Amino acid sequence: MATSTSGTRRRRGLAIPLLVLTLAGAGTVATAGTASAASTGSPRVAESGLDFEPAKNGDRVDLTGGGGRTRKSDTKPEIAPTAPGRYVVELAEEPVSTYTGGISGLARTRPAPGKRLEPHSAAAKAYRQHLGNQRSAVAEAAKVKVDQVYTTAFDGFSATLTPAQVDALKRDKRVRSVTASRAFSINQASPGEATPTPTPTAPTGAATAAVQTPAGPKPGSETGAGIVIGVLDSGIWPDSPSFAKTMPAPVGWHGTCQTGYAFVVEHCNGKIVGARYFADTYLAATGGLPEGEYLSPRDMVGHGTHTASTAAGLPVEHVTISGRDFGAISGVAPDAQIAVYKVLWGGAGYDADIIAGIDAAVADGVQVLNYSIGKQLGDWEPNTPIGTAFLNATLAGVFVSASAGNDGFSGAISNAQPWVTTVGAAVTNVNEGTVQLGNGTEIVGASLDVLPGGQARPLVFGEQAGSLEDGSAYCYGLDPAKVKDKVVACALDLPYDQVAEARANGAAAVVLFDPWGNFRVNSIYDFPVLYLNSKEQSGKLFNYLMRHPTDGTALVTSGGDGSSVPAGVPSVADYSSTGPDKTHTGLMKPDLVAPGSDIIAAVSPPGNFGRQYDAYSGTSMAAPQVAGAAAILRAQHPDWSPGAVASALRTTATDTVGTDNPLTQGSGMLALDRADDPGLVIEPAAADLVAFGAAAQPDGRDLNLPSISLREYDGTEQVTLTRKLTNVGDKQETYQASVTGLPGMEINVSPKAVTVPPGKTATVTITLRRGSAPWDRYVTGAITWRSTAHQVRIPVAARPWGISPRLYDDNLEDFNRLITGAYGLMQPGFTGKISGRSTGYTPIQWDSYSMPAGVNGGVFDPEALGVRAHTFTVPAGSAGIVVQTATDDPNTNLDLWLYKGDKLVFRSAANWHSSERAWVFMPEAGTYTAYVFAQASGGPVVDYRLGHVILSRDGHYAPATLELPARVERGTTPSYKLRPNAPLAENLEYWAYTELSVNGEVVPGHLVSTEQFWWE
Repeated sequence: MATSTSGTRRRRGLAIPLLVLTLAGAGTVATAGTASAASTGSPRVAESGLDFEPAKNGDRVDLTGGGGRTRKSDTKPEIAPTAPGRYVVELAEEPVSTYTGGISGLARTRPAPGKRLEPHSAAAKAYRQHLGNQRSAVAEAAKVKVDQVYTTAFDGFSATLTPAQVDALKRDKRVRSVTASRAFSINQASPGEATPTPTPTAPTGAATAAVQTPAGPKPGSETGAGIVIGVLDSGIWPDSPSFAKTMPAPVGWHGTCQTGYAFVVEHCNGKIVGARYFADTYLAATGGLPEGEYLSPRDMVGHGTHTASTAAGLPVEHVTISGRDFGAISGVAPDAQIAVYKVLWGGAGYDADIIAGIDAAVADGVQVLNYSIGKQLGDWEPNTPIGTAFLNATLAGVFVSASAGNDGFSGAISNAQPWVTTVGAAVTNVNEGTVQLGNGTEIVGASLDVLPGGQARPLVFGEQAGSLEDGSAYCYGLDPAKVKDKVVACALDLPYDQVAEARANGAAAVVLFDPWGNFRVNSIYDFPVLYLNSKEQSGKLFNYLMRHPTDGTALVTSGGDGSSVPAGVPSVADYSSTGPDKTHTGLMKPDLVAPGSDIIAAVSPPGNFGRQYDAYSGTSMAAPQVAGAAAILRAQHPDWSPGAVASALRTTATDTVGTDNPLTQGSGMLALDRADDPGLVIEPAAADLVAFGAAAQPDGRDLNLPSISLREYDGTEQVTLTRKLTNVGDKQETYQASVTGLPGMEINVSPKAVTVPPGKTATVTITLRRGSAPWDRYVTGAITWRSTAHQVRIPVAARPWGISPRLYDDNLEDFNRLITGAYGLMQPGFTGKISGRSTGYTPIQWDSYSMPAGVNGGVFDPEALGVRAHTFTVPAGSAGIVVQTATDDPNTNLDLWLYKGDKLVFRSAANWHSSERAWVFMPEAGTYTAYVFAQASGGPVVDYRLGHVILSRDGHYAPATLELPARVERGTTPSYKLRPNAPLAENLEYWAYTELSVNGEVVPGHLVSTEQFWWE
């Protein structure tokens, strides 16, 4: 989580373009720019404070596998290091948690199924001594000074290594892997910088005395009593009422209370049963702690306190934030106990320290781990050192809940290991506010503050009310005389800074809008603030402001009609990273979703304006909901393995509103009230997980998981899988299988009916064929087993690989379907002889248009000036629609938005040219509307050209010859030619559709353009 200090530096560096805003026939009214995509308001920049923008679609690199127990460094070339660096070294022997015996004189230490690890038994101590001897021998041979030591959940160490030492260790057969240490950050979502710099002071002395908490459920299994949840995060604020209860340490607890700045032994009062911190690698890599941080388990940021109290905070009857009573709150498992492992410093940390925290947590005796940490854009390789530590923790009986990430688009999943329950975030409460503009338009946005209501007030755009050089478009450099008692509208940048400036200058309320579109994330500003996060909302407001620069009005009121969450609630949050899992072709991630938006829980006052409680949003907030649920299930069913707990949570989940797509919601919404009695569980065998962790390119579809994912399967072949269903109830039951969704796929479950006695397991065979399902697109659905008392559902997502492998969903994107020129490439997902055909070439139709200019540097809205709509009818059986724009005016910048009904299907909006192109491959029949938007213009009238072509799959156009290889191999990249049989008209662009046939199957090919075509 970046601080406002770093945010201010970034904000001052923004280049705000001084573009003249003009209205057709109205002359110059203002100068402005819109919010920069590089600001923290952009969804492409996460909470870590690191400026980052992902590659464009064409720049994405397809990664289909990586190293496992034979690490990526062993299977792919690396850039050799040239200077000493920090590394994680994994040794070849198993750690205490997974050692099964075999060494003379050293007994097994791995616990039997259903039993807890005994990390301090005589056998464990003896084996740990053996590991120490081996570690010393390896380090001595490479002349390495060992830093952090791992023995329980990971066998190895961290160290600063020279290139020569790295090479020596990699050649040592006693070493499994040597990995450069990497940085990670919290998975909290924010529309901008939301956390102030921690102050350099904090309370000292003993813990706050226990407070009287409201009456709640009697401590017991239904509230997580006896279970310890380990929280790997930024520490804890022990003085919070959410942790103020003296409790005895549970049986099997071996942890300690590590003291430090403002953290004394008394802070470990039993509710906080243990606390440690890990910073060796952070300090070695950065040279010191961030401003306001201290070597202590005390949380100076707030994130760790929030996740801990969400999972297991005590009930608190009246939570007050800035003088407002937000009612009662409680952790999911209020009687579970919390073990703190501070591995983040200022919101970021290194894997070497995180592994040390995992290792300590497993040795201490936690039964559940929460990990609300990840990487921007998700995992890019399997079987990382952290993943290995979590595997060993799972094999030792520890359930791991982890956040999916907040990148807000597909394929950006963090923590995508099959032994980890990966959690996405859901919106479960609609906290809304409404602005009614002077023309009667109502825009419903998000707000957690009390909005003024009453009478409409003057509305002013911040840019027209202050210094452009200081960034008045963003509420900086405002003139008090121009904003006093008015509603001020500003483009989103750093919201707390912006609101503070507007408030200091006498504004009555603030409306923040994001022209680039952003996540729906609320904050409590203690001032009337309404947040409009979508491009569409921003366009309506911005264009009203431009039409009414001096006489605009706004009535801002609390509440709304629910339209700020289009799908309703509960629905998957727009910032929640979605599947598919790009790291493994056969795993479905996320596993499920849980409440993650506007979650009020305890925080640390230094990092949160002095508040003891605050509202956070993110998959960081969703993961501890699942950790708390797992603690309750572990208390109720102490004999259940982590895999059984995960299955119970997933098979009983319910669909969110607006989607049943498992790429988005996984198994669905957490439903703890159903998970206690799931009927059947589907859990992978420990040996299969170990094999998965050792594979160089792990897949996962054959693992016995409560889901099926086939990301890149061969659509010409049948896929056969098995699942083992174990009855965890106390009665024999007969289950019938049924299939929902999966349009076009042929699914067979055999046997369809299974009778399973208590404690017994039935094996079923599932066969899947593509049938008539589309190539290179996902179809989704579920298989459900029903008895008279139970319903056990597993989600299914399948994408048959035709000519394009895909690490991402196909929603709103037709990846690798347009080819320009005479030569094309394909990436077949099948092997065999191929033939093909083409429709031949048909010219794109161009027409000339003019329209009044709108606002230079403006924001798109279908009803704005400078926008013109063009409607097309696409018949059934179409192969594609392509729409393009062009202009001869070098001072005009056109954007192109293509809708089907009210659904955006393509947006082309480069800011350096007007040659925009929007397309849909295999479009649904219906009416499409292309909006041409003059984002900038060279005069009061915009002259432009619009071209379009609609290709029929069965079209017969100017004949062309398709030259194909006789045979293709899966995973290769063969080329082909599509050449017109006769010269085509010059200075015209033509388009064609190609189609392939292989093994009796028809596979759609490309839309091919003659742009830049040349004759040999």
